Amino acid sequence: MAPMRALRSAPGFLCLLACGSLLLAGCGGGSSSTSQVNQSAETGQSRPAPPKSSFPATEGRSLKTLVEDEVKLQPSVKINASAEVFYPGTNRFPFLVSEKATAGKEGKEITDAEVALYYVEVPKPKPGAKSKPGNKGMAAKAQKGAWEERAVGPFPARIETLATEPPYQGKTTTENPDVASVVYSAQIPFPNEGEYKVVALIKEKGGLARKPLGSVQVGEFEKIPRPGQKAPLIQTPTAQSVDGNLAKLSTRVPPDTMNQVNYADVLGKEPILLLFTTPKFCQSRVCGPVVDVAEQAQHEFEGKANFIHMEIYNDNDPSKGVRPQVRRFHLPTEPWLFAINREGVVSAAIEGAFGTKLMHKTVERVISE
Repeated sequence: MAPMRALRSAPGFLCLLACGSLLLAGCGGGSSSTSQVNQSAETGQSRPAPPKSSFPATEGRSLKTLVEDEVKLQPSVKINASAEVFYPGTNRFPFLVSEKATAGKEGKEITDAEVALYYVEVPKPKPGAKSKPGNKGMAAKAQKGAWEERAVGPFPARIETLATEPPYQGKTTTENPDVASVVYSAQIPFPNEGEYKVVALIKEKGGLARKPLGSVQVGEFEKIPRPGQKAPLIQTPTAQSVDGNLAKLSTRVPPDTMNQVNYADVLGKEPILLLFTTPKFCQSRVCGPVVDVAEQAQHEFEGKANFIHMEIYNDNDPSKGVRPQVRRFHLPTEPWLFAINREGVVSAAIEGAFGTKLMHKTVERVISE
């Protein structure tokens, strides 16, 4: 297997995904674009996506024309995307919204933004086309030309709380002033494999602002297990295998308890919820909260499914590289949640942050299969 590139943490395009910064940002209902700021995972509230009619219809316009016609403001917020793995069809596009960083400090989270996404497909170079010496090449030309392509959208984003009940909140979450309390997500239908440019339109006081989210490569990560495919066989450490030293299994504080069984012992026999993430070393704001969400779900669905938390780095040390289990699943980002049914088939694969509602839906589905 080819060496894996450095793992990214899915909100910063999450790093592009998990640790990336592709998020959309905006705000609604307040007196300013940063009204209603919450830093505690206990305070963020779920909100349905605003209606499509509250954002400009594309009406056959190019992305460039749409922006010129509708956008009057420069964004006052930062948008970080929490995923970079997409396939043809409808995809969940998660992201975070925050104030811009100041004086080297992370900007405060924004929990009430109204945001919609739009995209254009980057034209593919014509067969046989060649770049001319001295220019930036066909790829750069296609990127520039994408703004002239017909825009698709809007795809308004819903907001889902990451809050859990107090008994399931780790200090990794409650003692981190920058932790996320909500995640935004939009459902985007990408028609084909290829490159797409994504732009967020954000409601701010006085009008709309726009935030380019860069490019996504649809269909790039073919080896990551997808719903309907057999899950890879891996061995996972358990509390017994480390003589009860749970700090070897989890960088959460205190360590979570999703380590009672070896994945290999129950694969193809019982439902599994396999979570890949590292609360201590994740470069996004969401890794601590998603472990809390999974820990609470383990309690709520006790005896109905096996919950397994898999850390990312060997010996929980980033300098030692990623664990073989992460490589076996071919993951470029974190966090990732895989639901695997009794037949050993992937039921769901979720990249980026998720709250209790999506977790419950995922567990209920896999245990019913």
